[in-house]
Amino acid sequence: MSSAVPAPRKARSARRVLPGFGLTLGYTIFYLSIIVLIPLVALISASLSLTWSQFWDAVAAPPVVASYRLSFSMSFIAACVNVVFGMLIAWVLVRYQFPGKKVVDALVDLPFALPTAVAGISLSALYAGNGWVGQYFESLGIQMAYNPKGIAIALIFIGLPFVVRTVQPVLEDFEKELEEAATSLGASRWQIFYKVILPHVGPALLTGFAMAFARAVGEYGSVIFIAGNIPMVSEITPLIIMAKLDQHDLAGATAVAVVMLIISFVLLLLINALQAWQRKTVGGR
Repeated sequence: MSSAVPAPRKARSARRVLPGFGLTLGYTIFYLSIIVLIPLVALISASLSLTWSQFWDAVAAPPVVASYRLSFSMSFIAACVNVVFGMLIAWVLVRYQFPGKKVVDALVDLPFALPTAVAGISLSALYAGNGWVGQYFESLGIQMAYNPKGIAIALIFIGLPFVVRTVQPVLEDFEKELEEAATSLGASRWQIFYKVILPHVGPALLTGFAMAFARAVGEYGSVIFIAGNIPMVSEITPLIIMAKLDQHDLAGATAVAVVMLIISFVLLLLINALQAWQRKTVGGR
């Protein structure tokens, strides 16, 4: 009586391109520790050199609080604007064919490639009172540069590609048959967008919003040239941190940075929770 020889397990016979789980996991943890975790621990440790009263004085001074309000509010406004126009640009690039489409598609990535200082100088020259665009607003009594409006313009510029590049592949994979089915059932264009398309691209829009918001909160180079940097008016938090470092106040700079880190983390956590809720809601339909 011959005994059956067990077939080799597929997991053993399969040839993997990358090494095993243990090695790759160890490398992942090591890389994230070097790039992310250790700098964050060092940041928090540096702020612990302050007493609680010193920490509170550093992070709750009126100019610092005003910079929090300005940085987060302008980042939120810029991210909301980018969600609307980023969705529109992605829709045009996916659904329509027109001369120069590849050029427009390449221009979307320009903020990624352009140095932030160059972007800030260009926007300042464009929207200043004697600039190509700013002069027309100046004649109407509207100053576009060297105030919070200039900050919003710079943050919109650097955040737009995040929304477009996040939504674009989702729209490319969207099945047009769903739109045709909704049309055959008598749905209007608004109903098709709101009931069919938006639930499908909603998670991508939220992801793009989160990425654009996170990028805007920490932006420095493109903003300082167009902000005016007036205390209590147009001074962003990264500039406050840089000013403290110039004064050799490392502990105060890290204290302000820790507050920014905590607020940003909480906001991104809420956005991720909203994304999970939306996926669950859409998937349960």
